[in-house]
This record gives sequence, C-alpha cells and structure tokens, in this order.
Amino acid sequence: MLFDTDVLIWNLRANKRASAAIDAADVLELSIVTFMELLHGARDRKELRVIKSFLADLGFTILPLTEDIGHRASIYIEEYGLKSNIGIADALIAATAVERQTVLCTGNIKDYRSIAELQLKPFRP
Repeated sequence: MLFDTDVLIWNLRANKRASAAIDAADVLELSIVTFMELLHGARDRKELRVIKSFLADLGFTILPLTEDIGHRASIYIEEYGLKSNIGIADALIAATAVERQTVLCTGNIKDYRSIAELQLKPFRP
C-alpha cells in the first residue's frame, strides 16, 4: 500500500488510527514526493533524523519517479487540474499508485476522487 503524506504525519504525531493503518498494510511504500514533503516539513536536523529513522525502522520502500509516472501525472494535471485543482505533488503521488497498481491510503480523498483508475483507502484521524 502506498501512503500519502498526511497519514505519515499523523503517525509521527502518535495518532493511533494512523499507526493501525500502517500496521495493517502488507507492503509499506511511499512516493519520493511524499518523502520530500516529509523532509521539507522538518523543523530541524533532529526532526529530519526522526523522520528518516521512522521510515527505515518500519521498512518503508521509497518509490522513485519514472518516465511513466511523470507522463501519467502530466495527464492528470491536464485532465483534472482545472476542475479539481489537483496539485503537482498529488498528481505525482496518484500516478505512482496507479502505475504501481497499488492502493493509496490518504485522508485527502477530495484531492484524488476525480481520478477513476486510482484505488483509494480513506483514512480518518
């Protein structure tokens, strides 16, 4: 399962539902975009280390961007950008899930609901 940034942030804040969602997954993956969003949100070097250690300790795989993911994300921006206001990061995360044929666990359903081929697992903190 691919995890969106919000679920991982909730888990880092010790949210039990986020922890349960992660524990229930057979496969733990995140897009490199999610990884960069987490790092970008760190307030200092200590928090950077906590984030990296958390992901490593749980065994998350960080998925790279590929040409296919980039192409699919650009289609999402063109197709859905005006009507759903999907951003670049969300388009890349959605494209990663679709290209990998995996479910995206997110609390931001509204950001992704217009993408029909995307399998979503809603998360509620």
